[in-house]
Amino acid sequence: MASRDLLFELGTEELPPKALHPLMTALRDETAARLEKAHLRFESIKAYATPRRLALIVHGLAETQPDKSEVRRGPALQAAFGPGGEPTPAALGFAKSCGVEVADLETLKNAKGEWLCCQIHTPGARTQDLIGDVLQQSLAALPIPKRMRWSDLEVEFVRPAHWAVLLFGEEVIPTQILNLKAGNITFGHRFHSPEPLTIANPDHYAQLLFSEGWVIADFDERQARIEEQANKLANQAGGRAHIDSALLQEVTALVEWPVAVMGNFDERFLQLPPEVLITVMQSHQKYFPVRDDNHALLPCFITMANLDSKRLESVREGNERVIRPRLADAEFFWHQDLKIPLEQRLAQLAGIIFQHKLGTLLDKTRRLEKLAVLLADKLHSDSGTALRAAQLSKTDLTTEMVGEFPELQGIMGRYYAQAQGEHEEIAAALEEQYRPRFAGGPLPETRCGEILALADKLDTLVGIFSIGQIPTGAKDPYALRRAALGIIRILIEKQLDLDLKALLQASAENYSHDFDHPQVLATLENFIFDRLKGYLLEKGFTADEFEAVAALKILNLLDFLHRIEAVHAFRQLPEAESLAAANKRIRNILRKSGLTTFAAVDSDRLQAPEEKALLTAVDQARKEINPFLHRRDYTQALQRLAQLKQTVDAFFDHVMVMVEDESVRQNRLNLLHETAALFLQIADISRLQG
Repeated sequence: MASRDLLFELGTEELPPKALHPLMTALRDETAARLEKAHLRFESIKAYATPRRLALIVHGLAETQPDKSEVRRGPALQAAFGPGGEPTPAALGFAKSCGVEVADLETLKNAKGEWLCCQIHTPGARTQDLIGDVLQQSLAALPIPKRMRWSDLEVEFVRPAHWAVLLFGEEVIPTQILNLKAGNITFGHRFHSPEPLTIANPDHYAQLLFSEGWVIADFDERQARIEEQANKLANQAGGRAHIDSALLQEVTALVEWPVAVMGNFDERFLQLPPEVLITVMQSHQKYFPVRDDNHALLPCFITMANLDSKRLESVREGNERVIRPRLADAEFFWHQDLKIPLEQRLAQLAGIIFQHKLGTLLDKTRRLEKLAVLLADKLHSDSGTALRAAQLSKTDLTTEMVGEFPELQGIMGRYYAQAQGEHEEIAAALEEQYRPRFAGGPLPETRCGEILALADKLDTLVGIFSIGQIPTGAKDPYALRRAALGIIRILIEKQLDLDLKALLQASAENYSHDFDHPQVLATLENFIFDRLKGYLLEKGFTADEFEAVAALKILNLLDFLHRIEAVHAFRQLPEAESLAAANKRIRNILRKSGLTTFAAVDSDRLQAPEEKALLTAVDQARKEINPFLHRRDYTQALQRLAQLKQTVDAFFDHVMVMVEDESVRQNRLNLLHETAALFLQIADISRLQG
C-alpha cells in the first residue's frame, strides 16, 4: 500500500512551559491511537515542541484505509421466496439495502441453514479526507485543565493558535484546524526569523527551522544542547552545573534557540543556606546554580537566553540586576527571622488555618504532640525529643523566609532550630517531617524524623477523611495519596514494627468534632491498602500474592511485607500449586457446609487411614511451625507446611467428606478447618492463581 510522510504543526502563542512536554507526548499518543482506530497504517510518529508550536511527523502513513469486504446475511432462504419462486418483500428489501437486484444475491449455507447474502466491498477512505478529524479529536483530548478562547472565535485551546501546517508528502491538505486553514507556511524565531517559511515536504521541516528559522524544533535535541552549554560554561568557571531534571525540561520549554549566559552575584550571599540560593535561582529565575568539586555553591549562575544576541554582556548584566534584589530580600528575611526563636512563634500558629473544619495549625500542633509521644513510646525512643520536635514542627511557617518561599518549609525550620541551639535530631526532624517530598524521594534519616513524619501524615489523613474530602480522580489538594504512600514507605523501609490500625485510631481520638470513627477508619484503611498494593506490585510481587495476605487484614505493614515475601517464595515450590488448589477446595467445602463454628477434631471418630494420617500431620506441623511464627519466619513456616502436600492429596483421593453420618461429616469438616487454619496463620494461599 502506498504511503507518505505527514507533517502537522500548530503555531501558537507561548505555551505554558511546564505543560509543553506533556502536551507534546499526549499529542503524539492521541494521534497514534486515533490513526489506529481509523485503520490508517503508519510506521512511526516523531513529535516536536517549542514554546510557540506543537508538531508531529507521521512516517509512512498509508494513503488510504484498507478496502473492506464483508458478507452481509439476509433472510432465510425459505422466507426469501414464495411457492412459485418469486422473491418475497423480505428478499426485495434486503436486495435494496445492499444496492443490488435480487438476482445478484448469493446463498450462504452452513449446518444451521441457508440464507440469502450479499458480498459488500467498501473501498478505503482517503487519508486526506480523514486526517482533519483525527487531528481535531487529538487536540481536543489533550490534558489541558483550562482552555481559552480568543478573538470572537468559538474554538478553544491552551493558547491562541496563529497558523497550521498540514502536509502529506508534498501535498497540502487545506483542512480547518482550530478555525485555521492549514497550509505549508510556518514561522521561525520571533526575532531572528519573523518572516514566513515555506515547507516543501515533511522531511525538510526540522532542518528548515534550524537553518533558516533559528529554531531547534526537536525537544530532546534542544534539551541536550542546553545541558551541554551549561556544563561547558560551569567548567570554565571551575565548577559544575547543578542541573535539576525538572528545571532542565522547563527551560527547554522556554527557548527555541538556547544560548547559555553566565552571571555572578555577591559572595556575601553564600552565607545564606544553600537551599535558599538554589530556590531563588531555580524556582524564581530559572537559572542553573554552579557548584565546586566539594558540592559547595559558587557565586555564579547560568541562564539561557532565547536568542543569539550580539550583546550577551547586556543579557548577563540584566540577569544580575534581577537576581541581586531577590538575594538581598532573602538575606533580610534570614536575619529578621533569626531574631524571634521558634518557640516564641508557636502562638502565631493560632492565626493560621490548617483546614477550616479542622482548626488552626496550633490545633494540629497539639495533635502532633500527642501522636509523637505515642509513637516514641511504641518505638522505645525519647518521648521528650519527639514532643519538642512536634511543638516546633510548624513554627517556621510563620517566618518571612517561608512566607516568601513556601517550598522551603521544614528546610528553614531545620536551619533556624540549629541556629537557635536546638538538639540536632530535633532540627533534622523539622525538615524530615515532610519526607518523602516526592515519589521515590528520600525518607527521614533520624528516628525523631520518622516519628514526626508519621504523626504529620496520620493526622492529615484522618482529619481530611473525617470531613469527607476523600480524593477523587486526579483531584488530591491535600496530597493524601502521597501521604499514604509516605506512611507505607516509612513503616516498611525503616522496618518500624507498628500496628497501623492502632495508629489511625489514636489519631482519630485526637479530633474533637463528631464523625463516624469506624466508617472513616475503614475507608482510610482501604485507601492505604490500595496504595500498598501498588507499592508492592512495583516491587515485583503479584496481585494474587497481595490478595493472599490482604485477606488476613494484617495492618502491621512490616509484618505484611514478611508474609508476602514468604508467599512469593512458597509459590516457587513444586508443592505450591497443588496446595493452593487444595486450600481453595477446603474453603469451598467449608462454605457450602453452612457451618460457622468448628470444634476440635475427635480422633476416635476418624475412620479412614488417610484422615488419621492428615490429623497426625497437621498436629505435627502445628508444633513445628510455632517457633517460625513466633519469630515471623513465615518463609520457613510455609516451606514446612508444603510437606503436607502428599497427605492432603491422599485425603482427598480416598476420603469422602460430606457423608450421611452427621458426626463423621462434622468431624471431617473440623479436620479440614484445622488444616486450612494452619495456612491462614500466614496467608490465604487459596487466593493464589495457577
